[in-house]
Amino acid sequence: MDRLLVTGGAGFIGANFVHHLMANTDVRVTVLDKLTYAASREALDGLPTDRVSLVVGDVADSAVVDPLVAAHDAVVHFAAESHNDNSLNEPGPFITTNLVGTFCLLEAARRHGTRLHHISTDEVYGDLALEDSTRFTEATPYNPSSPYSAAKAGSDHLVRAWVRSFGVQATISNCSNNYGPWQHVEKFIPRQITNVIDGGRPKVYGAGHNVRDWIHVEDHSSAVWRILTEGRIGETYLVGADGERDNLDVVALILAHFGRPADDFDLVTDRAGHDLRYAIDATKLRTELDWEPRHADFSEGLTRTIEWYQQHEDWWRPHKQRTEATYAAQGQ
Repeated sequence: MDRLLVTGGAGFIGANFVHHLMANTDVRVTVLDKLTYAASREALDGLPTDRVSLVVGDVADSAVVDPLVAAHDAVVHFAAESHNDNSLNEPGPFITTNLVGTFCLLEAARRHGTRLHHISTDEVYGDLALEDSTRFTEATPYNPSSPYSAAKAGSDHLVRAWVRSFGVQATISNCSNNYGPWQHVEKFIPRQITNVIDGGRPKVYGAGHNVRDWIHVEDHSSAVWRILTEGRIGETYLVGADGERDNLDVVALILAHFGRPADDFDLVTDRAGHDLRYAIDATKLRTELDWEPRHADFSEGLTRTIEWYQQHEDWWRPHKQRTEATYAAQGQ
C-alpha cells in the first residue's frame, strides 16, 4: 500500500492522520479537500512535499473523485460536514457531503477495485442514559438524533451495501469524540480553551451533565491505520479510549489549568435534541487487531492540547470572533 488518498485530509482529524502517516510510514498521500471553513492548509504545512500533495475539490464531484481513486491503492474517507449545531441550522450540506460524497467514493472504488476505509462516528447510535453502564458496541442498533448523525448513519449503510452487493473492499470505524491540535474553535474543547485564553468564561450547554467519550486524535489515527492495514474486509470497528467525562468535568480541568475556580463558567441554552451520553466499547479493535491507545490519560492529553492552542493563537484567532457571534445569536 504505497499510494493513499485521504479525503478531508486538511480538516482536524484528517490532517492529524496525514501527520501520523508521515511520522510512522513510508506511504505517499494525496489529500482531497474542499477547504471549507473547517479545513486548514496550515495543518499540512511542513510536511514533505515529495510525499504529500493537496487537491482542492469536492468529494461529491465524481469527475474529481474517479481519477483520484483510480490512481491510488486505498482511500481513507474522513471528508464530512461534522458540526452538530450547523446541521441543525442548515442540514443540506450534510446530506450532500456525507451521503452523496460517500456514494461517489464507493462507486469509484467499485469501478477500480480500490480499498476503502470509511470514518464514522459513535453518534450514529444515538445516546445512552446517564446512569446506565452500557456502552456502544458494533452490534448496537442505529438511532441517530440529528441531521449530522443521520447523514453519517446513512453513509455507513451505503458502505455496507456496496460491500455486500458489489464486493467493494471496505471497512468502517465509528469513533468517539476527538480532541487535540488543529480542531476548529466551534468545537466544545477548543471553544472553552480559547474563551479562557481570552479572559472569558466557558459556555456549557444545559446543565453540563452530558457525557462524551474523549479520545486523543493521535490515538484515532493509529487505530485507523491498524484497521486499514490489518482489519477484515466488511467489518466495523469501534474506536475509543475509555475517556468518559461530563462537560462540567472537562471545563473544570480547563479552568484549573489557568488557575481559575471550577465554577467560573456560564450555562447557556441547550442544543436541540442534545444527546445525553456516548460511551464506546472498543474490545473488538483491541483484541482482534491488538490496538491500544497511547494517550489514555485525558488530563495529560488535555494539558498538551491547551498548550497547543496557547502556542498557535495566530491560527485560531481569525475564526474566533465570527464563531462566538454565531453562538451569541443562538443564545449559546
